[in-house]
Amino acid sequence: MKHGGDLSEAMAQFGGTPEAWLDLSTGINPNPYPLPPLPHDVWQRLPSRADEAALLAAARRSYAVPDNIGIVAAPGTQALIQWLPRLAGHGTVAIVSPTYNEHAAAWRLAGHEVIAISSIEEVPEATRHVVIVNPNNPDGRVVDHAQLVRVAKQIAARDGVIVIDEAFADLDPAISAVVLCERWPVVVLRSFGKFYGLAGLRLGFAIGPQRLIARIGEAMGPWICSGPALAVGRAALEDDRWANETRDRLRKQVAKLDAVLQAAGFAAVGGTALFRLVRHRHASAYHTTLARRRIWCRRFDWADDLLRFGLPPDDAALKRFALALADI
Repeated sequence: MKHGGDLSEAMAQFGGTPEAWLDLSTGINPNPYPLPPLPHDVWQRLPSRADEAALLAAARRSYAVPDNIGIVAAPGTQALIQWLPRLAGHGTVAIVSPTYNEHAAAWRLAGHEVIAISSIEEVPEATRHVVIVNPNNPDGRVVDHAQLVRVAKQIAARDGVIVIDEAFADLDPAISAVVLCERWPVVVLRSFGKFYGLAGLRLGFAIGPQRLIARIGEAMGPWICSGPALAVGRAALEDDRWANETRDRLRKQVAKLDAVLQAAGFAAVGGTALFRLVRHRHASAYHTTLARRRIWCRRFDWADDLLRFGLPPDDAALKRFALALADI
């Protein structure tokens, strides 16, 4: 599986309709932010500068971005992942791995040599740029600010950039390294769709030094985000009550998932409140057997003993999952 969240592969191999499947292959909140009513004209007119400014103001407040730090919106962080390697200076990039595989693919496509490292402590001297996903996908490991500052100092001396993908940082805002952007060549990526459960909206943000963020905005061009995305994103990012209640709810949901996985004999490896990575010597067989029961989870080409499970949307789905594991 290259990515989770696409039931086309599952249905091609095992049949069934989308409604018949329980999709646990993603790290997306299965209980999304409730869509607000939108005025009809957001579908009919081009987004205005005022619309974009309102969204960015909401994002700046929500992500605690200082006024002297740049922020730009994009149609999903994947677009930013594709653009950053093309705007960064030529040189080798070290990526803390294993992680979200599109980072390495994008840097290679832009002509950079890519080095996979297992820890932020192992950045080679010849490296100009560094990419780290924090918390990491799929194991949820977190690099603290002190370690990030140490690497940022090294990269600054090499006229490079450190990209910190914070796709899952909404679950614990204290993790965010946005404050490092004030002094160091740090670009932070924030994904809207995962925590808010609206991945189809396609919305993300890059935060960093003003000059680099301005270059990203110029490269993407005008009207890069749709009017509905700007409106929904603004409403959600301004809704602190929903965010705080959701964090509490996700912690409770993932604890229930942990209990089910433990009872089935899986060993915890890591994760976040939106997914769990587990180990089992028969992981591949579990993946196939669950798929025959129309339950889709994430497996990995680089480790045949690991599986990643996202959150079931409710207790009924969790019970279905638990019964399937018990039958196996």
